Amino acid sequence: MPDLLTSALDHAGRGWHVFPLRPSDKRPAFPDHAEDACTGRDPRCRTAGRHVGWEERATVDPGRISRAWRSGRWGIGIACGPSGLLVVDLDRPKTAGGPDGIDTFGTLCEQHHDPDAWVTYTVRTGSGGLHLYYRHPPTGPRLRNTQGGLGPAVDTRAHGGYVVAAGSTVDGRRYEVDGETDPVPLAGWLAARLRPAPLPPQRPVVLNLGTGRQAAYVHAAIERETALVAEAVKGERNHVLYSAAIVLGQLVAGGALAERDATTALTDAAGRAGLSPTETARTIRSGLRAGAKRPRSVAA
Repeated sequence: MPDLLTSALDHAGRGWHVFPLRPSDKRPAFPDHAEDACTGRDPRCRTAGRHVGWEERATVDPGRISRAWRSGRWGIGIACGPSGLLVVDLDRPKTAGGPDGIDTFGTLCEQHHDPDAWVTYTVRTGSGGLHLYYRHPPTGPRLRNTQGGLGPAVDTRAHGGYVVAAGSTVDGRRYEVDGETDPVPLAGWLAARLRPAPLPPQRPVVLNLGTGRQAAYVHAAIERETALVAEAVKGERNHVLYSAAIVLGQLVAGGALAERDATTALTDAAGRAGLSPTETARTIRSGLRAGAKRPRSVAA
């Protein structure tokens, strides 16, 4: 436990937001439930009046970190978005003759004449793969998670994603620092390849939510959730839409938002993300139903 606490504090000292993982596991320890299964009994969720996920719980506060890691042998997760990181995950072959992320990334570096792309903070994973840490570009769109976006067996974690940190153990195998240096800025060619494709011009959706404190709160919630949906990458878009529908469904059930307005806003955002109309309608209906189980009211 002292080693895990020390490692967690070291990561936080770099400005990286950490949160506990289940012992010898990659899954977050807190919350111990998914958003659609949130009952509101979790202390953080109860205080906020809504589901509070692992990304929001991640912290650099030494006091909170010390209290958490003194309570159990938690692994360490690093929330990439709040930490300003983009991590390239290079997997080793899972079967004989399968794709090797290290070879794939090496070929990319050769193609772009950038042999120094490897020289950054690096963690060797329990399975022998590598996590290459880079600083997220300070300008331009927020980069999100990708699966195979750079090639076979090469994933990335950024906004909305996390990685298992050095010092943690998963399935009895430890994650170790393999390149002790500060993360370097993400190379321009990597950022370009990971940048989401521009969406075609969209007709703006106008919702008449009225005025006042309640309307301002609801408008901010719609803006936040629809932005997440519109920015979601392929492979995560449906899940992000479902989560957003749950949040707005809570407001609908609490009487702060009309269901047709929630559906209109979410449908527009899903269209900008590239989801099909049929998939969009089904996911929104399901998310609104799940959100209605926990109505959320907003003071006028």
